Amino acid sequence: MADSALLMPALQATLASGQIGEGEQVREFELAFAAAFGLPHALAMSSGTAALHASLHLAGVGPGDEVISTAMTAEPTNIAILHAGGRPVFADVDPANGNLDPASVEASITPRTRAILLVHYAGYPVAMEAMLEVARRYGLPLIEDCAHALGAHYRGAPVGTMGDFAIFSFQAIKHLTTGDGGVLVCRDEARLAEARRFRWFGLERGVDRTHTNIGAVGYKYNMNNINATIGLVQLQSVRERLQRHIANGRWFDRELAGIGGLGPAACDSGAEPSYWLYTLLADDWADVVSRLAELKVQASKLHRRNDAHEVFASSRRPLPGLDRFYDRLVHLPCGWWVDDETRERVADSLRKG
Repeated sequence: MADSALLMPALQATLASGQIGEGEQVREFELAFAAAFGLPHALAMSSGTAALHASLHLAGVGPGDEVISTAMTAEPTNIAILHAGGRPVFADVDPANGNLDPASVEASITPRTRAILLVHYAGYPVAMEAMLEVARRYGLPLIEDCAHALGAHYRGAPVGTMGDFAIFSFQAIKHLTTGDGGVLVCRDEARLAEARRFRWFGLERGVDRTHTNIGAVGYKYNMNNINATIGLVQLQSVRERLQRHIANGRWFDRELAGIGGLGPAACDSGAEPSYWLYTLLADDWADVVSRLAELKVQASKLHRRNDAHEVFASSRRPLPGLDRFYDRLVHLPCGWWVDDETRERVADSLRKG
């Protein structure tokens, strides 16, 4: 959370204004966030999941449609597909990093496929060059779930600028938080008016509501001024926090390489991760968790693979790459709060193993 010396006066001003719904602070946050991360624009939403639902709607996903997705993600990625009436089709992942494998995505395309939804898992960018080629070849919208990957790049391009749609999450434990919230990005800016209606009951904001006509169902997905105020203060220091995530991730890459039974996750050569979490692959992941628990450092798999949930039972299929990745996966903390002494203790403990 941002320094209270900055945050509390800003919040007090917002509360005292009497305008705590969607207003000027939301607009200011949208502009500032887009400028900070090289995005063409940003449409602020109540959550990353709301932004995902909106992206799927704009991509044309409806009842009976298939969306190629990943089972190696937080559950909301695929719950949002169900919200849109679609069905997730799980493609396999690269066992070196947990990201969708473009070849498996291509092999999963059917006449019912409406979109491809990828996740830059744990802040490690997907092999976008190959993924974009697949999407273009089949004329499918590509949605980037950047919830883990704020500040990451692929071949110099910021994540969120390469697909047809992209979403970011500002849930409580992300690189940047607004308490809760998210952002939607559309490559085609002509779709923004439709997106704004989708996030506000199908209505245009700022128009006399006695003279409007709702033509399609919309939702209550807008951000409010309180969340936006938190975001504006967070933006003042987010670069410093991101730099520490990246510095810690690169340090672990160097220091943990070569230890028997362990290996850092390996990305496409064009990927520049932002290391929301550090992804380590271990022959005995439970031993890593146990060793670090002795240091009071929490390590875990974090997410349950989504195909283990009953709600996604109809999407289950053989995923050998995910089997190999999940069997070895263990995440280490590498955020801004991990200081030099802590990361050295972590590495020293793993070296002894």
